[in-house]
Amino acid sequence: MAKKVQKQANQNLATRPPVVVVLGHVDHGKSSLLEAIRDFKITSKESGGITQHIGAYEVEEKGKKITFIDTPGHEAFSAMRARGAEVADIALLVVDAAQSVQPQTKEAIMAIKRAEIPMIVVLNKIDLPTANPTKIKGELSKVDVLVESYGGTIPSVEVSAKEKIGIEELLEVILLVADMQELKSEISVPAEGLIIESYMDGAQGPVATAVITKGILKSKDIIATDLAMAKVKSIKDFQGKQIDQAFPSQPVIILGFDKVPAVGERFKSYKTAEEAITQIKMEEPKRALGSTVLESDPTKKTLNIILKGDVFGSLEAIEGMLKNLPQDKAIIRILKTEVGEINETDAKLAEMSKAAIIGFRVKISPSVVRFMRNDLEKRIRIKTFDIIYELIQDVRAGLEKTLEAETVRTDVGKLRTILVFWGEKARQIVGGKITEGELKKGLKLEVFRDEKKIGSGRIINLQRDKKDIDLLRKGDEAGILFEGNVKIEPKDILVAYTEAHKKGEL
Repeated sequence: MAKKVQKQANQNLATRPPVVVVLGHVDHGKSSLLEAIRDFKITSKESGGITQHIGAYEVEEKGKKITFIDTPGHEAFSAMRARGAEVADIALLVVDAAQSVQPQTKEAIMAIKRAEIPMIVVLNKIDLPTANPTKIKGELSKVDVLVESYGGTIPSVEVSAKEKIGIEELLEVILLVADMQELKSEISVPAEGLIIESYMDGAQGPVATAVITKGILKSKDIIATDLAMAKVKSIKDFQGKQIDQAFPSQPVIILGFDKVPAVGERFKSYKTAEEAITQIKMEEPKRALGSTVLESDPTKKTLNIILKGDVFGSLEAIEGMLKNLPQDKAIIRILKTEVGEINETDAKLAEMSKAAIIGFRVKISPSVVRFMRNDLEKRIRIKTFDIIYELIQDVRAGLEKTLEAETVRTDVGKLRTILVFWGEKARQIVGGKITEGELKKGLKLEVFRDEKKIGSGRIINLQRDKKDIDLLRKGDEAGILFEGNVKIEPKDILVAYTEAHKKGEL
């Protein structure tokens, strides 16, 4: 009987394609590699339907399919992982063979190791004369990434995304690693999947890109994430072609959600809408408890931000990176996060709350320009970016501007007074010996008597042997024209120092 049950369970499992995520430094060619793979395997006729970024696509190599997920970066990948989402089966670590291992490369390595999935090192830009794959492999070994040629178990492939070199070899290595994993998924169960990308479309409503993880998703199925549900109106493949059903590891575009689901959310299919609604109500309190909001603190300087992005995946990555900025001295308060162009509502909220509007790959509505022109008093800061890291650097600079400049004091010399020659009102001429550092005209002074500070002033003039001099050093005897708020006596210690105003740093 047990053998019969086991046999039946095995029949419910079907081999599925690998899901691959591409990570690495922002300038090392992740997007170029994904484009090269897509262009290499999908003819221009076939790819005519790809008119927008949907977050995932699939290719076929030697009769086997591979799904690629295009995340904005390792931050988005880690954000999905933080929700317990099994995002991918294999990770490609892209490194520029003509540069070196960067801090973001190391962060991507950490994200892959936390996910506990196989890694393939992709050495890109080998067409450049300065490319040095051997050097990169050596640098990777120092961060515990040992490729096969260095005695490790991690495969490495040399490619040029620009020249389309090594693409086929890379696909073969991916399939080899996938075969070793023996990837399978249940198909005779209710459909489940993972939201990879989502946004609001003016004509179609909420649109979600998903990868199916279990079962078979069909049109008219009722599905729900923690907070959104849908009676599936339409399923499209990654090229935008209408399909009736989708299988495990297949990337699809789903229409029919009542609201835009969040990136990294899982969805399940249900027999009835009532069952789905019950599930959402059960999950709402959990989501509220687990949410991460950047809140204000009245004791610290605050930078208010309205964040607009092209898709939820980008926004989640940006929020994750903003949260990681140092906020011991000043904090970021995100008033609103939304997909779509920067509109007049955003501008009014920014004006009221003195917030900066930060956009990522979005346009500014003409109504915002008119709103700002109508009243010359309106000074709203709006900036848009196409690169996440430039956006983060700009916000960091804005956060530092909220901090008051720091005064940095540096002690430069000490003099022990021996004689007091003359005094009148706030000025005195004193003589002594420099015991530390150096003295020069214009320096500020603090006066100490019996190790206690008794007053302060500055050096009006400096002399040696009755001759004016700009600078004297340790061991020299000096005469000083002192101006200050105290009368100096023999054996007092004069400490000379400089002050510099340094802009606030996080």
